[in-house]
Amino acid sequence: MSARPADLASGVGFRSERGPVLIAVMLATGLVAIDSTIIATAVPSIVSDVGGFTEFPWLFSIYLLAQAVTVPVYGKLADLFGRKPVMLVGIGLFLVGSLLCGAAWSMGALIAFRAVQGLGAGAVQPMAMTIVGDLYTLEERARVQGYIASVWAVSAVVGPTLGGVFSEYVSWRWIFFVNLPLCVLAGAMIALRFHERVERRRPRIDYAGCLVLTTALTLVILGLLEGGQAWSWGSVQSIGVLASGGLLLVLFVLIEQRAADPVVPLRLLRNRLLATTNLVAVCVGAILLGLTTYVPTYVQDVLGTGPLVAGFALAALTIGWPLSASQSGRFYLRIGFRDTALLGAAIVVVGTGLLLLLGRHSSVVQVGATSFVIGLGMGFAAVPTVIAAQNAVQWQQRGVVTATNMFFRSTGSAVGVAVFGAIVNTVLDGTSLDAGHVPAGPLTDAVHSVFVATAAVGALMLIAVALMPRDRRRAPAPAAPEATAVPAVD
Repeated sequence: MSARPADLASGVGFRSERGPVLIAVMLATGLVAIDSTIIATAVPSIVSDVGGFTEFPWLFSIYLLAQAVTVPVYGKLADLFGRKPVMLVGIGLFLVGSLLCGAAWSMGALIAFRAVQGLGAGAVQPMAMTIVGDLYTLEERARVQGYIASVWAVSAVVGPTLGGVFSEYVSWRWIFFVNLPLCVLAGAMIALRFHERVERRRPRIDYAGCLVLTTALTLVILGLLEGGQAWSWGSVQSIGVLASGGLLLVLFVLIEQRAADPVVPLRLLRNRLLATTNLVAVCVGAILLGLTTYVPTYVQDVLGTGPLVAGFALAALTIGWPLSASQSGRFYLRIGFRDTALLGAAIVVVGTGLLLLLGRHSSVVQVGATSFVIGLGMGFAAVPTVIAAQNAVQWQQRGVVTATNMFFRSTGSAVGVAVFGAIVNTVLDGTSLDAGHVPAGPLTDAVHSVFVATAAVGALMLIAVALMPRDRRRAPAPAAPEATAVPAVD
């Protein structure tokens, strides 16, 4: 059967004609969801095995950097060749990266192989969101978001729990090997059950923009992570690396202004709605990865718990998110995207403020409750802003708009983790490390500084949402134009 989204059989459940595709998208989303939570609780075990405490933020940054710089490219390719081939390439790269990570013999090798994983994740996450945007109307997406959010809910429990169990009882390497069967299953489902017809056009890839952007972000992240460690902040090396990254970012903007098909369309950023939703995405990415990186370390090394308990503390964050995300559709259909996101951002501000109350003698329950509040706010803020951006454009731009939003979230995560890592390294400068172990006192101070920075990002998110234009209630989804890709289900 081949039909436009509005013409497909009624119903959005798993037994509808679109059901198999929805299941496949949920499986693919599970790849990124589980991997984003499972590694956090294993960091102490990984460092204990292969060393490199000061380098471990690169496990997150390199993954997010590879994801960030490729997301816009994948979005452009999806608008040219369709969503299916891009999704399959992403799943394949993620599978190879997971296999290599599980076999890594050093921190350097693990960091390099995480980059391969990031190349795959750069396709999986935006393609999953774009396929949902193609198949379902605005009203239907309000319900489908509940299904997609359930993936994050399950991953929130399964991911940290498996990470803790593998690290404590088997080996941290299995946190990567567990991805392999899920990759195979997701790829098979997409290959067999999702079909689309695409009016193919001659691709014009912005290679210069991709290269300059990758180099610029790499230099910025390198300068932030190594500043105060490999060289002092005021040294020639530090200033040179950061200044070079900044100049390349300026060059990137100039390239994008002249590119026929820019990797990040700057004209879209002139739209107030798209500009503000992308800024929200930056904040979401920074807060999410900041907490994912440092909450488990804080719970284990400061509060003295095991990886399993730290996993449950982090799970509270990713449980709160899907709970509110599944209900956000009801809110934005009644009060609009902006007001729903404003509610979420306000809750995030409250939650990040509660982080400042955590100390050496806090309980794990207090940590979990604080994470849960932040997760609730994230669900109400992140989902409506993405859907608002998708709903503002036609099919030909939906892939690149979704990918651009994911790009800014990934960039926020990568730069955010780098900034937080720089803060921690600066606070710990001069602290004596015993086999990679950091004394509880200095570590508490370092993590508290990260929490202060996280609260500042939460306030920035609230400002960004407040700047969004007011939207009409129950605005209809834009219709798919003639002679474009038409998703179909066998």
